[in-house]
Amino acid sequence: MSSEDELGELRIGELSRRVGVSEHVLRAWESRYGLLSPVRSPGGFRLYSAGDERRVRRMQFHLARGLRAAEAARATITEGPTPGALPADDRRPDGTGRPDLQALAADLQTALDALDEPAAQAVLDRLMSDFTLAATLRDVVVPYLRELGERWANGELTIIQEHFASNVIRGRLAGLARGWGNGDGPRAVLACPPGELHDLPLLIFGIILNRRGWRVDFFGASTPVVEVIDGARRSPPDLIVVAATVPERLTAISADLAHLAAVAPLALAGAGASPAAADAVGAELLTGDPVTAAEQQQHRRRP
Repeated sequence: MSSEDELGELRIGELSRRVGVSEHVLRAWESRYGLLSPVRSPGGFRLYSAGDERRVRRMQFHLARGLRAAEAARATITEGPTPGALPADDRRPDGTGRPDLQALAADLQTALDALDEPAAQAVLDRLMSDFTLAATLRDVVVPYLRELGERWANGELTIIQEHFASNVIRGRLAGLARGWGNGDGPRAVLACPPGELHDLPLLIFGIILNRRGWRVDFFGASTPVVEVIDGARRSPPDLIVVAATVPERLTAISADLAHLAAVAPLALAGAGASPAAADAVGAELLTGDPVTAAEQQQHRRRP
């Protein structure tokens, strides 16, 4: 086991939030199968390592492939303690052991197009086991969602396929967002304006923001801006982000956005946001993909 694996940094609640597995199940996997190897803090708390997190994700991968829990645990442990190690039959021909990100992205699309939820979850488990969360979201999930919308608009997908894929992705993202209002870091409020239903990119932005120490209040699709203003007046956040896919969603509420910008720092995001729209209401413009935009945020607090 590497020194990185031996360094316990995560309480079980944080590990549970990261991997989307309940604390009860994590404790069972630890006691029954020896899957996890926590160390004790000076205060007596169990602390889990990055290696523990990787083993949980490999456990999830094997479960999604149809193995029983005991079999999945044995397979995970047999793979060895090397960080990111893959079974021999999962290695690339060049021997690096690193899976091909684009091949996994194609596998994800194939599974979702076929309405095969177990296969899609297995691919997502593999991605999150073998790549960083930022890489998985920025290089696979965000492009997939963009293409999903385009393919649906072009008539290449049925409504059922689009809804199915969106719900599978949303479920996985929701697991990553558990407990993101806890902590004492700067606080962000994230919302889409009335009529805007596409909030998954904003959800991804919030997940990465939280990983960088922020607390997040996520209101999601079609949120009345006047209610955001009222909440911000009662408890001013360090940042408010309003995201829209078309400009009309923002121009229709420009007066409310100007009021919001007067209460707390405001940023506009999404394909519907522009420099002109941001300047008109006194807001910042977030550009690029949601992962990069979140990574660029500073740990700022209101005075």
